[in-house]
Amino acid sequence: MQINRLFEIVYMLLNKKTTTAKELAERFEVSIRTIYRDVDILSSAGIPIYASQGKGGGISLLNDYILNKSILSENEQNEILFALQSLNAMRNSETDRILSKLSSLFNKDTVNWIEVDFTPWGSDKNQSSPFTILKDAILRRHIIEFKYINTSGEKSTRKVEPVKLIFKVHAWYLQGFCLSKKAYRTFKISRMSDVHTTQEKFEARVSEAVTENIKEPESQKWIDMRLKIYPPGAYRVYDEFDEKEINQNQDGSFLVETSLPQSDWMFRYLLSFGTDMEVLSPRNIRDIMKNKLEEMICKYKNKES
Repeated sequence: MQINRLFEIVYMLLNKKTTTAKELAERFEVSIRTIYRDVDILSSAGIPIYASQGKGGGISLLNDYILNKSILSENEQNEILFALQSLNAMRNSETDRILSKLSSLFNKDTVNWIEVDFTPWGSDKNQSSPFTILKDAILRRHIIEFKYINTSGEKSTRKVEPVKLIFKVHAWYLQGFCLSKKAYRTFKISRMSDVHTTQEKFEARVSEAVTENIKEPESQKWIDMRLKIYPPGAYRVYDEFDEKEINQNQDGSFLVETSLPQSDWMFRYLLSFGTDMEVLSPRNIRDIMKNKLEEMICKYKNKES
């Protein structure tokens, strides 16, 4: 997000002859020291920005300066526009404004070649995306609060110092320091609700590192399975299994050899295929699936009696 701030500082100075480090720090919610570092970066990039002391002083650009797009290569210009356009998924009006300005500056007509949308199909386009809230909270270092349901179905309210958004295997996660657990935790965003930013700010915990990988508990057991997925379920095969685990049969069905975590989730997942899938092995899982299906049939029979 620093690149956004640097360009915005330059545009502000182009429209306003002088400002102060304090004004810029308040505008971007960063420290005055960060603003002076930004000034050094812009100066090193060849932009004639300077800070003057005393009454009437502040941060300024040379009076006759015009932002020269030649300081960035064609590839760098495209990368900046791509990054900003990806951020449009956060539905941030500031990002839209900067994208519009830079597109004009770089003489780029085609900036709509990618669209990133985190909301589900059919959702209200005007609803606030949790990603916008989480992104802003991470950048501004505000503690967030939300309701969370863990893998055991237990509900809790959490207060967290958010650190990083991660996309891993088909899902988005938030990593942050959980104030109730007094430790770093990883939260699956789809299981978070009522996400909101508090007025409390936090300082980065430099002495502690966030775990880079999302790890399963050490006690988690995995089961090797052979599944037969019939042609009507083909649309899920390559989305949900690794290509190396899949073999297509002559009749159009698929043999999938994979490993799944032993849990209630595993059975709910297998049942989600309905009649499009059959567990071939191991035998005990096949038997448990039969029992679960019989229980389901019994529930429907009881309703009819």
